[in-house]
Amino acid sequence: MLYAIISEDVQDSLPKRKVARPDHIARLEKMQAQGRVIVGGPLPATDDDDPGDAGFTGSLVIAEFESLEEAEAWAKEDPYVKAGVYASSIVKPFKRVF
Repeated sequence: MLYAIISEDVQDSLPKRKVARPDHIARLEKMQAQGRVIVGGPLPATDDDDPGDAGFTGSLVIAEFESLEEAEAWAKEDPYVKAGVYASSIVKPFKRVF
């Protein structure tokens, strides 16, 4: 089943994001190679693809997991969580219609 992982950044997260980004991306690329990632990316703090120093307010990943518990466990192990980038994350089942 698909699950949406919606994460909110802490204030001024950009420096922490930059440090943890390589590990965060490598982890997602592994899942993408398995055909499990539908969409993923950051939520810019401004109405621009490149928000510059404004940074990001969070992230969204929609991916396939065996269960809600597996998706939640995966989300808790995100390098951004370990680096203190995310203030919170929620995981919800997602039904793709379009």
